[in-house]
Amino acid sequence: MSNTLKIAIIGCGGIANGKHMPSLSRQAGAEMVAFCDIELERAEEAAEKYGVEGAKVYSDYEEMLKDGGFDIVHVCTPNDSHSVITVASLEAGCHVMCEKPMAKTTAQAQEMLDAARRTGRKLSIAYQNRFRSDSEYLKGLCESGELGDIYYAKAIALRRRAVPTWGVFLDEEKQGGGPLIDIGTHALDLTLWMMDNYKPRSVTGSVFHKLGHKENAANAFGPWDPEQFKVEDSAFGFITMENGATIVLESSWALNVSEFGEAKTLLAGTEGGADMTDGLRLNGERAGRLYETKVDLSSGGVAFYTGAQETEADREARLWLEAVKEDKEPLVKPEQALVVTQILEAIYESARTGRAVYFDGSSDN
Repeated sequence: MSNTLKIAIIGCGGIANGKHMPSLSRQAGAEMVAFCDIELERAEEAAEKYGVEGAKVYSDYEEMLKDGGFDIVHVCTPNDSHSVITVASLEAGCHVMCEKPMAKTTAQAQEMLDAARRTGRKLSIAYQNRFRSDSEYLKGLCESGELGDIYYAKAIALRRRAVPTWGVFLDEEKQGGGPLIDIGTHALDLTLWMMDNYKPRSVTGSVFHKLGHKENAANAFGPWDPEQFKVEDSAFGFITMENGATIVLESSWALNVSEFGEAKTLLAGTEGGADMTDGLRLNGERAGRLYETKVDLSSGGVAFYTGAQETEADREARLWLEAVKEDKEPLVKPEQALVVTQILEAIYESARTGRAVYFDGSSDN
């Protein structure tokens, strides 16, 4: 591998333009040399803006992989194609950064993990909220034992009215679901990572289609089309881990609540607690008194790199490229992302059947 990592982008839509390509363009020792999108014009526009001179464009990812000439593939397509494109890219000898969630189903995610192990290529999933300064700081506290044994948590991804009305977000076939698989996945990843607990025992879920039918609804992105709204507008899960720890997952695009926020976690441990409700707050007991403190993350720390502020997307890109170049494990491991998909799928299944889902094969009957 040369000193310069060559990158191909598959899917040149919103997430590629909003995060992947801008952050990669700011990384030293990396260049984007190929772009693919089913709408060729989007690939051409991306190549013009972010590609090296002579960057190639494609409308067929299989043709792009056959031509090769790159070390890394970023998969930025709808959820239903994550697995097939990732597996093909790994088998073509490339390392892969795939957008979240890992896949639409657990079976598809397992195929991705198996392919990474079989080929020896690196695979990571784009859970960029791990790279926020508050997340990094809280993770350090959890690892040092500041909170003790974390036995209760909430994974929060609540929007009052912010239904995405573009792309395929409202298409259940392509996405696999609505807010649960879209933003709930971020909150769950963050929470499991803080707890360092990836062994679920059972899941009970509720999924609601209560507000999507409304005409001319108030919405941050303009009214949605009820005829196109094929996914849930809110979903909730109750997750019990093998060690008895409990996680409550809340997700919504549209919900009548006055307190909301997304990609947040609340943790309760034997030695203290933490939440991201109003900045990063810590709580506990000291010298016979209860205390609560708010952490000042306004300067220094992981949000800054070589004297300049670094966004979570830039940090994600930099550390991913370092993992490839230095042959290290990526921060977001595919084994961890698979458990996230496993739990999300179980919430949908529980809601559909009205029964708890047990991961040891037992039943609630």
